Amino acid sequence: MPSENGNADVMLEVFGQPVAHIRELGIAVEERLPRGVVMRLPYREELVGNPDSGVLHGGAVTTLIDSASGFAAMASLPKPGPVATLDLRIDYLRPAAAGEDLLVRADCYRLTKRIAFVRAEAYQHRPDDPVAAAMGTFMITGQPSGQPNAQPNGKAAKPAANEGEAGAS
Repeated sequence: MPSENGNADVMLEVFGQPVAHIRELGIAVEERLPRGVVMRLPYREELVGNPDSGVLHGGAVTTLIDSASGFAAMASLPKPGPVATLDLRIDYLRPAAAGEDLLVRADCYRLTKRIAFVRAEAYQHRPDDPVAAAMGTFMITGQPSGQPNAQPNGKAAKPAANEGEAGAS
C-alpha cells in the first residue's frame, strides 16, 4: 500500500490538486496501471449506509468508482489533465461485505479527441468476484481544441467517421 505522501503525489500529478472529498473518504491509490488505476476505500463506520447490515453507503461506492474511472481517463491522456464525468453506469451485483475495504480497478480502453471510455469493477478480495461493474464516459476538458489524443497504447487516435461533425463527440 502506498504511503500517504506517495498517494498525495500521485493525486497531485494526475488531478492537479488535492481533491477534498477523496481525501475525506480516505480513498487511496493502490496501484497505477498503464491505462488505469486500482484504488481503495477503507471501511469506516461513518460510511455505512445501513446500520443493521453494516454495508457501505452506495454514495461512497459511487464516489470510489467515479474517482478511479476519472483517474484512469486522466492518466491515459498524453499529458494528464482534467476530465468531467459525462455518464457513469454502475451495476450493483451484490452487497459489499461489512467491515471490509472496497477496491476498484478502472481501465481506460478508448480515447477520442474529446471523450475517454472507461470500464471499472469494484471488489473486495478477488477481482473475479465483483461487488459492482461500471462503464463511464469522460469529457476531456484540458486538451487544446483540435489536438488529437493518443490511444492508451501510445499510438495516435483515429477519429471516428463523424467525429468532426457538429454534435459528434
